[in-house]
Amino acid sequence: MNSRLASGRTWPFCRRSALTSVVTAGETMVLGVPARPGRLRHAASVQLKIGGAESNVAIALSRLGISTGWMSLLGDDEPGQLVLDRVRGEGVDTSSVRRVQGFPTGLYLREQVGPEARVYYYRSGSAASTMAPGAFDTDYLEDAKCLHLTGITPSLSDDCRAFTLWAARAAGTLLSFDVNYRSKLWSPEEARGFVEEILPSVGILFVGDEEAEALWGKSDGALVRELAAAGPQEVVLKRGKEGSLALVDSRVITQPAFPVREVDSIGAGDAFDAGYLAGHLWGLSPEERLRTANAMGALSVATLGDYEGLPDREELWAFIEGRKNLGR
Repeated sequence: MNSRLASGRTWPFCRRSALTSVVTAGETMVLGVPARPGRLRHAASVQLKIGGAESNVAIALSRLGISTGWMSLLGDDEPGQLVLDRVRGEGVDTSSVRRVQGFPTGLYLREQVGPEARVYYYRSGSAASTMAPGAFDTDYLEDAKCLHLTGITPSLSDDCRAFTLWAARAAGTLLSFDVNYRSKLWSPEEARGFVEEILPSVGILFVGDEEAEALWGKSDGALVRELAAAGPQEVVLKRGKEGSLALVDSRVITQPAFPVREVDSIGAGDAFDAGYLAGHLWGLSPEERLRTANAMGALSVATLGDYEGLPDREELWAFIEGRKNLGR
């Protein structure tokens, strides 16, 4: 199950020391979170973290012992250094991350008001929003087993929309794509149009039940088959507490969720994606891949933070197998 490592090669921005099995690309921002639940206006202090769907997936896979790389643009500023240090500190290859002058690193704030988590984005005109076709050397993807992209990136700007389509078509490897619809960034019509445009290039498609309802008005096996008919070899429907469903080789598979006490749902979808991709790289059956993905999602919602509580491989297997660890 260990991911294969190989000597790197030189390219314009860096020298890679190891093969990256999965590469992700997208914006990661500095995240400000009050130390306690409540409205931001009453917060006496804010903790600085990082948040980004694509880097969350890379970090989750790295925790599981899979070599990963993350491609992005960051501002040549202190927040950009914070993001870079945090992602790199999790063992993710950041050699293709570029710092750009004149554009800031994105920021978002989050508050917990009652049962509802609210986010406020400050990413318009950010460094990452300037990503355009040709932003990265595609040689970096030459040995990768998978490129993972999301629907967040194309919503940031026209350049980012073009970049996502370019990356999908230029990758030359398995493309994993998560719809990841953000209603604060674009309309359902815009998001649906983009997803349907990129589908012919997608190998594995991830979509959540709530965003499926928002974009297509349904979240069932019929939708999964319709989406698969447009190109993806596998379509995975994330259904939260109801578990998950996947169409693989014209066969619909379901797996139940793991019952856990929910603490923080942010980042659970990214953890799920990482679990499913890890299962692919480990050669697991479709049923086992879904079960692994459900376990990663459960472990994510059971702890605070986008990625902070994610498991290593041994912790993941112990959870799946129901083995107890007294922690002392």
